[in-house]
Amino acid sequence: MLKAVRSIIAILIVGIAILVGYFIATRDKDMPTEITKEVKTVFVETAKNSTIPIVIPANGNLAAKNKLELYAEVQGVFRSSSNDFKPGQAYSKGQTLLNLDSSEYYASVQAAKSELYNLITSIMPDLRLDYPEYFEKWQNYLDSFDINKSTPELPQTSSDKERYFITGRGIFSSYYNVKNLEQRLSKYRIVAPFSGILTEALVNKGSLVRSGQKLGEFIDTSVYELEVSVSKRFSDLLEIGERVTLTDGNGMRTYQGKVVRVNGRVDQTTQTIKVFIEVQGSETLKEGMFLQANLEARDEQDAISIPRQLLVDNAQLYVVRDSVLDLVEIQPVYFSDKEVVVKGLDDGTRYISKSVPGAYAGMRVKVLENTQNKPTSTQ
Repeated sequence: MLKAVRSIIAILIVGIAILVGYFIATRDKDMPTEITKEVKTVFVETAKNSTIPIVIPANGNLAAKNKLELYAEVQGVFRSSSNDFKPGQAYSKGQTLLNLDSSEYYASVQAAKSELYNLITSIMPDLRLDYPEYFEKWQNYLDSFDINKSTPELPQTSSDKERYFITGRGIFSSYYNVKNLEQRLSKYRIVAPFSGILTEALVNKGSLVRSGQKLGEFIDTSVYELEVSVSKRFSDLLEIGERVTLTDGNGMRTYQGKVVRVNGRVDQTTQTIKVFIEVQGSETLKEGMFLQANLEARDEQDAISIPRQLLVDNAQLYVVRDSVLDLVEIQPVYFSDKEVVVKGLDDGTRYISKSVPGAYAGMRVKVLENTQNKPTSTQ
């Protein structure tokens, strides 16, 4: 009985093994005998070396090149102005911006002038008797003296005895005292040194103005400057007089400027250099306006501009030779946010123009020419 059970179990094991072997053999027949390799399609462009202008992007806010902050150097009541002293009011060169009440001080100046005139008059008899050779020029000075006009310069002394005589009578000290008072009197009237507009007005007519008080701000609207910060690694590329294209924040308007100054110091915090761009001749320019500047630093000969994402390890590029990818060494010259200017790629070399996931040297590919136009400059 035991031998019969063992025989049955052995027969079952052999049967199961035969069935498993049959299923495995049948499944292998359905599997392909060869694995078909996938060939990826890549976009390529043909290298054509040319002159590539290197453009450095920067931005900043516009500021008037000629700006006058108005401060009072004397005290008085604001009496008048050539126009309404309000923000946005235009003034021409030579017009009065502010006129403070100077009647009291004017009387002091006139009194000092009168005293000087009396001093010179008092020495005329002595000059006639003791120094007749000097009498005529001092008499001519008195004849030209007008108390309502600026005090004329004293005659030049021609000898030591004349100078000692004039000095001893206190005429020189009286003269310079009058000129000092006249100079201070002129500060009661502030005149526009150039044509422009008032951007800030802090006082009104009739108000008392104190010495040292800020009165407003006056700017020249014909010429502006744009201050931008450029990385120090581009300092050797910037040249004074270089033309610059400026655009507003919306890209709707374009202006032309030029580099007028480059700071000689690097900002230690940001490691940037200040560059000043002058722009003029447009009524749409306003102080504080945000502008984007594209600085054409220099032209790079025998180079091409490609997207940055095409670079491998910042110094290699995939090219296609006989439908096979190859990795070649190139020389990057300038990096921008999106583009890179490179050298070392021969004319006619086909390089991939769009990144290929999983690319490697020796990979077989199908080539499809890129019909999109490539830019000739990097920004």
